[in-house]
Amino acid sequence: MARPSSPYRALFATPGTRAFSAAGFLGRLPLSMTGISVVTMVSQLSGRYGLAGALSATVALASAVISPRISRLVDRHGQRRVIRPAMLVTVAAVTGLVAAARYGAPDVLLFGCAVGAGAMPSMGAMVRARWAHLHRDDVRLLHSAFSFESIIDECCFVVGPILAIGLSTALFAEAGPLLAAASLCAGVLWLSAQRATEPPPPPRRRHGGGSALRATGLKVLVGAFAFTGAIFGSVDVVTVAFAEEEGHKALASVTLALYALGSVLAGAAFGLLRPSGPPARRWLLGVCAMAVSMIPLQLVGNLPSLAVALFLAGMTIAPTMVTTMALVEQLVPRAQLTEGMTWTSTGLAVGVALGSSVAGRAVDVLGAGRAWCVPAAAGALAAVVAFLGHRRLSPRPVPRREGTVRDERADSEQPSGDVA
Repeated sequence: MARPSSPYRALFATPGTRAFSAAGFLGRLPLSMTGISVVTMVSQLSGRYGLAGALSATVALASAVISPRISRLVDRHGQRRVIRPAMLVTVAAVTGLVAAARYGAPDVLLFGCAVGAGAMPSMGAMVRARWAHLHRDDVRLLHSAFSFESIIDECCFVVGPILAIGLSTALFAEAGPLLAAASLCAGVLWLSAQRATEPPPPPRRRHGGGSALRATGLKVLVGAFAFTGAIFGSVDVVTVAFAEEEGHKALASVTLALYALGSVLAGAAFGLLRPSGPPARRWLLGVCAMAVSMIPLQLVGNLPSLAVALFLAGMTIAPTMVTTMALVEQLVPRAQLTEGMTWTSTGLAVGVALGSSVAGRAVDVLGAGRAWCVPAAAGALAAVVAFLGHRRLSPRPVPRREGTVRDERADSEQPSGDVA
């Protein structure tokens, strides 16, 4: 039987893949909506921007603590048994936060609900784990799958904030958080109903002990992703401030959309390629390229030049993200794969929160034009972490561990390091 010529067409030739990918998109939207919708809602209802920002940061930090643990439970017990209860906790917490904000409840109740909202399961990790399960013996298709998921991530971060802000300002203040909760509920129920593509939990004897962070090299990926997230968070804040200084604040969303568009196009093209060379070296080059792409931002003088610079910078994002997930798939035991992927997202989320905070302070003190030093510094630190740690990402001959991603394949069938 002839194989489909396009790797993306081949991806969706497997029954069930279209459905779980669509469910993953729906369930992933709240990741980009919740924080900004909480800020919009609370600032509209109370006028307290400081409280709004603190609540948004609380959701992000709570998610950084809780999400990896939810994913660890998923690896042990399966997606369906874990993500539905986690979704119910999150939806109840968001609903409580909306009610507390509407009726002027004490701040301690608001923060308690914000912590509960951090129980959101990492839907991106759930979907990537399904792709890894389906194509564990075809590295070429797995590369295309991770490229496609990076495109979906970028689309979520373009569509989500626009929906959240637009509905909360056009309809009523609580519309954004409520839509995020509804989207999470629908996505989780739809995904968990698809049993045929769900990765089966490994036998108990193969779970191993401790966190996936014990896997060699994963700490390097998470550390670099924390500074990468700081790039994204600071770019968002400084772009809005720069557009406001230029007298065109409304164009900030368009400019940031071009940043995401650059990543989408690069990710789509990267998924069609057959990369060569060690994945660790490609990852190092990708992180360094992201760092270098921050340098032209120091020279922008108007919004058109900023848009061009951000579009080009965006083209470094998706290929690096794809290679990162391929490395996680190689480094982390299969019994901990979902948790391992979630840890990279956690590092990214923490970095976004910290980058946004530092960039906001820099804008107040230095002005938007000089605040571009924040993403540049974050990029430089990400490159330093990558340079110092990339050798830990290279595969080495080690005693086989039960439950590793490669464990169930014969030695002769193991893919080489020439393709990620």
